[in-house]
Order: sequence, then C-alpha cells, then structure tokens
Amino acid sequence: MGLADASGPRDTQALLSATQAMDLRRRDYHMERPLLNQEHLEELGRWGSAPRTHQWRTWLQCSRARAYALLLQHLPVLVWLPRYPVRDWLLGDLLSGLSVAIMQLPQGLAYALLAGLPPVFGLYSSFYPVFIYFLFGTSRHISVGTFAVMSVMVGSVTESLAPQALNDSMINETARDAARVQVASTLSVLVGLFQVGLGLIHFGFVVTYLSEPLVRGYTTAAAVQVFVSQLKYVFGLHLSSHSGPLSLIYTVLEVCWKLPQSKVGTVVTAAVAGVVLVVVKLLNDKLQQQLPMPIPGELLTLIGATGISYGMGLKHRFEVDVVGNIPAGLVPPVAPNTQLFSKLVGSAFTIAVVGFAIAISLGKIFALRHGYRVDSNQVAGAISSLFILLIIVKLGELFHDLPKAVLAAIIIVNLKGMLRQLSDMRSLWKANRADLLIWLVTFTATILLNLDLGLVVAVIFSLLLVVVRTQMPHYSVLGQVPDTDIYRDVAEYSEAKEVRGVKVFRSSATVYFANAEFYSDALKQRCGVDVDFLISQKKKLLKKQEQLKLKQLQKEEKLRKQAASPKGASVSINVNTSLEDMRSNNVEDCKMMVSSGDKMEDATANGQEDSKAPDGSTLKALGLPQPDFHSLILDLGALSFVDTVCLKSLKNIFHDFREIEVEVYMAACHSPVVSQLEAGHFFDASITKKHLFASVHDAVTFALQHPRPVPDSPVSVTRL
Repeated sequence: MGLADASGPRDTQALLSATQAMDLRRRDYHMERPLLNQEHLEELGRWGSAPRTHQWRTWLQCSRARAYALLLQHLPVLVWLPRYPVRDWLLGDLLSGLSVAIMQLPQGLAYALLAGLPPVFGLYSSFYPVFIYFLFGTSRHISVGTFAVMSVMVGSVTESLAPQALNDSMINETARDAARVQVASTLSVLVGLFQVGLGLIHFGFVVTYLSEPLVRGYTTAAAVQVFVSQLKYVFGLHLSSHSGPLSLIYTVLEVCWKLPQSKVGTVVTAAVAGVVLVVVKLLNDKLQQQLPMPIPGELLTLIGATGISYGMGLKHRFEVDVVGNIPAGLVPPVAPNTQLFSKLVGSAFTIAVVGFAIAISLGKIFALRHGYRVDSNQVAGAISSLFILLIIVKLGELFHDLPKAVLAAIIIVNLKGMLRQLSDMRSLWKANRADLLIWLVTFTATILLNLDLGLVVAVIFSLLLVVVRTQMPHYSVLGQVPDTDIYRDVAEYSEAKEVRGVKVFRSSATVYFANAEFYSDALKQRCGVDVDFLISQKKKLLKKQEQLKLKQLQKEEKLRKQAASPKGASVSINVNTSLEDMRSNNVEDCKMMVSSGDKMEDATANGQEDSKAPDGSTLKALGLPQPDFHSLILDLGALSFVDTVCLKSLKNIFHDFREIEVEVYMAACHSPVVSQLEAGHFFDASITKKHLFASVHDAVTFALQHPRPVPDSPVSVTRL
C-alpha cells in the first residue's frame, strides 16, 4: 500500500497529461461522416447475403433457342462464315494459307522424325487438324499442326513401346513403323477424348496453374530434348532406345561415345543445310519491311537438298539416310487398339493438358495483341489444309531422296526461339527470384525426368512455393500519412507515423491454417510486448494473491476458534472415553472440517472476484509493465477467406491482448469474409460486429475516442 500511495501523485499527473494530450489528438482525428462499424455499415447499406444461383438448372433447361445456342457455341464456323467479308479478307487469307502450307510442309516432314513416325504422317498431321480446327477453332491466328514439344512427347511414348532395337539387335523397320503408328494413333484418340472431356467440363482453369515461368522453363527443356533427339540424324548414328528418367543423359553419353562412328556425308549435309537456313532467316529479319512475304527458306532448302541428293546419289555414295518412300494419297482410317489404353492413359492426359495449355496461351496472346476474344477462326486454315492435301495426294512422292539430316537441320534451326529462353535466367534473377526458382526446377526436372514427370514435378513445386510464400508474407505496423486517412508501413514510409496509443497491424496475405501461427507470433513481436510472458506473470501473481488471501483467512479462522474455546480447557484426552464418544467427536470434527472447507471455498471465490476487480488485478496494481498502447487494430483487408484455424487464432488474439488490457478491433473486412466469420460463429457476446470497422481510419478514430491512458514513454517488457 505504501508503494501505491507514494506513486499516487506521479500517476495522477501522468493521467492528467495523457488525458490532455488525448483531447488534443481527438481534434485531429475527426471524420466528415459518422464512424462506421460493421453493424452501422450493414444497416446503412442494407447488406444481405448474395442470392445463390443454381447454374445446374440452366444446364437442364431444354428449348429450341438453347439448342441453337449450344450448336453455335460448339460449331463456331456457323457464326463467322456467313459474316465473312470476302472482298476484305479473302486475298489475305489466300496468301496466309499459302505461307502456312509452305512452312507446314518441311516442318511436318521433320517433326514426324521427332514422333518416331514415317515422314508422311507429319503431312497427315498438317492436314487433318488444320481442317478440323477450321470448323471448330476459336482463334483467328493459330494454325494447328505439328509442334516440336508435342512431337517429342509422342516420340518418347512410341519409342518406349516400340523401341528402335532390342538387345542391340536390329528389328524389322516396317514392323517397327507399323507398331509405332498404331501406338501414336491410339494415343491421339485418347488425347482427343481427354481434351473433349476437359472442354465439356470447362477445364480451362488448369491454365492458371501453369505460370509463364513454368511454361517457358518447360518449353526450353523440351527444346533441349528435341535438340538431343536430332543428333543421331545429324551425325548418322544408330542409337539405342532410352526412355524414362535420365534417358536424355543416357542419350547424350551414347552420342559422345559413338561420335567416332559419325558419317562425314551426313554431317556435311546437315551443316550446309543449317547454314543456308540461318542465312535465309537473317535475310528475312533484315529485309522484313521490303519483302511482301518472307523468303520460304525451309521449302527452298527442302527442294534443293532433294535435287542434290537425287543427282549426286548421296544415299549410295556417302551413306546419307533419306526419307524413303512417301505413299501417295490418304490412308483409310483404322480403329485404335483399345488394349493399349491402359498403357497410354497417363501419357495421353499429360499431352492433352500440355497441348491445351499451349494452344490457349498462344490464342490469348494473339487475342490480346489484336483486340478480340478467342471466339472465331478464318479461312486461312482451310486454304493451308487444301495445299497440304494436294502435296499428300500428288507431290509427296517427289521427296523420296530428301536427306533426313536436312530435316534435322530444319528442326534444330527452328529451336532458336525456344533456346533463347535460356536468357530468362538473367532477367528473372533481377526481376523475381521466386519465378526464377520455378523456372530452374521446371527445366531441371524436365531434363532429368522427361516431359511427363517433369511437368508434374513443376506444377507440384509451383503450388508448394505458393503455399510457402503465403506462410511468409510481409507483416507491417502501419502509421498515418500526414493530413490523410491513409495508413502505410512505417518501415517503408518515413513520414508515416504511428498513432500514439494505437497499434495497426497488417499482413500481406490471407490468414489460414498454414500461416495462422506465424501471424500471431509476428503480431506479438511487432507490437514490442512479450504478451505470453505478461500473461504468465499475471497469472502467477494472481495465484499468489489468492494463496495469500486463503492463508490470511485460515489464520483469522484459527484465531477466531481459539478465541471461542473456554479458557483453561484441558487438551488431554481421557483414555477411558468410549468408542461412541470418539465417533461422535470425529463426526463433529468432520462437520467442522467441512464448514472450514466451505469457508475456504468462499474465500477462494471471493479471491477470484477480487482478482477480477480493476484495482487488484491490473498490470499496474500487480507491478507489471504496461504496454504503450491501449488499442490494437487488425487490418484484415488482405483476407480472402477464413478457415477454422483462422477463427481460433483471431479469438485467441482478442483473449490474449485483453488479458494485458489492450482492446482489439478489426478493420476493412470484405463482405464474403464477414459472412464466413458469421458462419463460423466468431461473433458472440464478447466479440461483436461493433469491433469490426469499415476502414482502418474508422477504427483508429473510434479507439482514440475510447482510450485507456498509457504511459508517457514506451515501456519495454523484460523478463523478471
């Protein structure tokens, strides 16, 4: 008591000075509108839960208009073809179709090698998909056909199920090609079924999980896979078939081992073709403004190489492998081998997702660039498919003597764009190192584990990285920017000052089960108060007070009993006392003990009530340091959802800070979050919507109008 009395005048003076300062600050914290907590905001805005729409009801509706709309949705050619401006677009589409056909011819022949198939099937792949996309496509600029990444993915499957050789013994090439064609056709059917199914269930959201660094790292690794797969054609080597993890490493090692067996004629042919292609591409880039259309370097190289090979007899004189027989006409369709479905289902799903993602990504790029939605396609695709059909029917057999080394050179030169993506590492190092990590993991996993497993690892890693990044968000204490109602991180904005007596805390990420504990720890750390230590010390001191009060009551009870007993009473016990007397005495003693116990319980209850009283249980009364703020405001504007762990963490924050005499408020919650808080029974008698404000400034203003006097200087909490 003496200590409290001695400190009384100083406390009164501090209280008066703090109150005067608080009045001055209130004048600066006023608003032109009423303060809005959640209850007032709901009443003012007439808030209510958004009505639920049952989408499945519209799906089950059947009418002529809905049937016609579904037909137009799935067959967009019926929408744009009647409106096609013939005079404006026909000439341009004719030239575009011819250009695409000129490009598709050499690439179709070359990419068939990537898929491990006879070259004519590359021409088939340049005809059928383009014509079908003409009917069902949704982009004006995409030309569907052979693609390096898809071709090498198909090639990895065909070579694993129909290998080049078994135990280093050559097999019948005709039988091998037939088996690979059957595998590839069955795989294509499965991929098509998967993509149709994905389209019907609107699986487009999968593209959101394939970030740009992931896609670029994946395509770069695929380019390396393609490059390595063409080395056997460049050097004229016969390699063993490798599949599965580390197959790329094994292939590179085998190429290095067999380099002395390279065929000089094949190497020279590939080198000359590569130089010609590079020179033509450089000319096209330099003369882009002067040329009406690019020089068809690949087609000219194809024609020239075929003529030279036929005239000089490269196959017989220099052992240069050539394309061989290209049958004229179209091959009749054959039903897929359903027995292969179980072996191909995993690869088919991976190829379907990758192909879908690449097509959608490219379509969106062109749509954004040219200002339209991906919802129509033009006649250029049909024109290019007709040119390819003419080549298949009549002109394909003219490329019998085309060297495979030339096709390999075409593939390698066309990888220039994807291989340039290796420079992404430097730009991502400067821009975003988390994206660089995704790029590197995707690239490495795809190189080591092949394209299918590499993609799975890349997606899983990128999702885990998102979770890790939400576990370590940016936590900040906010201060007010002068003469505004804007609050920013005081560590980043030198002019932003904390409001005296109020702590405003913000997290840059939503709070959920994976980071709720980190959120609570960061909050207590940034507030500069050892909350857990204060609570534990407070409980210890309160318990000690209760024990002292109980001892005092017991002592008083003992003195009262002694005062009530007769003076000079003997305390000796007669040995001749009967058993009944002893039992009666024991009963009386038990009654007395029960009575004393009841009194002790009453004393305990009184002690607990006294501990709740403001005079005896406050930090100041207990001799514990007080926090230098009376209100804590949680800026929850970053919350997008709440789970049960978040609800428990928020309730614990309210409880813990109230234990150290700090009131807690919340601010800037979005309506869906408020609904989830209500659904989780977060609000009760102790935490109401009056503790939730429309903005941080509302909460700060309210906290300053309902303050608890704080010390004039910050108090640092140290362990006793």
